[in-house]
Amino acid sequence: MSASLEPTAAAYQATAGSFLDIDRAFYTKVHEDSRKELVDSFILPIRSGRAWKVPAGHLCRITIPEGPQVGDLNLWNFNDPRERMWAARTRQLQAAHVTVFDRLWSVLPFLRPMVTITGDSLKDYGKDGEGGRVHDLLGTRCDPYVNTLLTGKDFDYHCHSNLTRAVLPYGLTEFDVHDVLNVFQCTGLNDQDKYFMKACPAKKGDYFEFFAEIDILGALSTCPGGDLSVPLWGPNARDPLEVCRPLGVEVYKVHSDVLTGWQSPQKACYAGRHGLAAKPWA
Repeated sequence: MSASLEPTAAAYQATAGSFLDIDRAFYTKVHEDSRKELVDSFILPIRSGRAWKVPAGHLCRITIPEGPQVGDLNLWNFNDPRERMWAARTRQLQAAHVTVFDRLWSVLPFLRPMVTITGDSLKDYGKDGEGGRVHDLLGTRCDPYVNTLLTGKDFDYHCHSNLTRAVLPYGLTEFDVHDVLNVFQCTGLNDQDKYFMKACPAKKGDYFEFFAEIDILGALSTCPGGDLSVPLWGPNARDPLEVCRPLGVEVYKVHSDVLTGWQSPQKACYAGRHGLAAKPWA
């Protein structure tokens, strides 16, 4: 009898040597590099967005400088922004909530790991009593369109708008903003299979860190919902301004000795013919 998958086994499984079968010892060494050099840092104010470069072979750390706050993260190939993060495929290849040693993948036809997560102070959060987990890929960014749909009111500081303003200096537009990684956000599916959001469990000093596999343009929004402890929609909704806090971003150059043997991953090697054949010349 041929072997078959268990009904709930992961559909996408790694084979030895594949991009999913990563060198954990290497990424641990990158995370623990005591000689890494801080090359960029900034504080992102509440209800705002900013974009920045993370060169290949560098670490980027998103921090909680004051208290719980959710951040919406977009990623592009700095040199070719047609290549950007693919949240849906990352959910399938990694998980719906990501942590250390998971990777964030790019869209077709590129399909390669853009970054690898190397540090997460909430990695032991796991699944809480309500089914919540952190660092969410199930949902996406809040946006002014759905807000107007639900409330009839315009608001210009949702994450979609914050990210749109952030990328304008890099020649990108609203059409380049895509489904996000909700950093520090605690979410899940309820017993009706509907999406829920819980209060952010992060505390001052917590962080989320990733290693850039290629040159990255990152953009981050400090969610206008703050720590999401206040309902944004529905009968109990109100302005959560008092639970909004800043986020920090730090970029580190990893010591060259640590990177010995590492190289940026190549784009997917599929030939791209899609079953098409050229018609005869005559």
